[in-house]
Amino acid sequence: MKLHLAGEELLLLPQKAAYWPRAQMLIVADIHFGKAASFRALGVPVPAGTTRANLLALDELLALHPVRHILFLGDFLHAKAAHAPATLAALLAWRQRHPQLLLTLVRGNHDAHAGDPPPQLEIDMVDEPYLVGPFAFCHHPDVLSAAYVMAGHVHPVYRLRAGWESLLLPSFLASPQRMVLPSFGAFTGGHPVLPQPGERVFVSSGEAVWEVPL
Repeated sequence: MKLHLAGEELLLLPQKAAYWPRAQMLIVADIHFGKAASFRALGVPVPAGTTRANLLALDELLALHPVRHILFLGDFLHAKAAHAPATLAALLAWRQRHPQLLLTLVRGNHDAHAGDPPPQLEIDMVDEPYLVGPFAFCHHPDVLSAAYVMAGHVHPVYRLRAGWESLLLPSFLASPQRMVLPSFGAFTGGHPVLPQPGERVFVSSGEAVWEVPL
């Protein structure tokens, strides 16, 4: 879905990311690499393969759009346990397949605990707000900026209702001052949200994005 924000055209993608065509920038929030590994390190029997799923999802978007720059809106690694050798080996192999990409990570709250990714991944580390054009790229949505804020952190999902049935879908929340992106990660969950006055809700079915009439 095309959306105009701060004088720029953005695409809200069904894969739970945004694309800024003029900058050839893919914007991804809360990918949480290594979250499942972190749970398993604590003895919680959760499925493996989420790192591979996240990387395949990125590859799908790279095949669909001309991307020069991927900007991660915080929480790249979930915890210190995400530095597990298998997780880092998969990330490094992916990076070696895409050496031309610029990668930037706006540090989030999980990044503060997990630590920065290894330097071999060649990710530029920045603090919020990270200003590019008319946008202030942040992890936390409540950062004050004169620029238009694009953030993550919340993992928003919106509950659609039809009679007795309901469905939670990943959502983008857009107001005149900011947009909050859904969590991109394959094992991250979501937080049900209620739109505030002046806020628009765009939900993803995985195949399409559409605006919820409020």
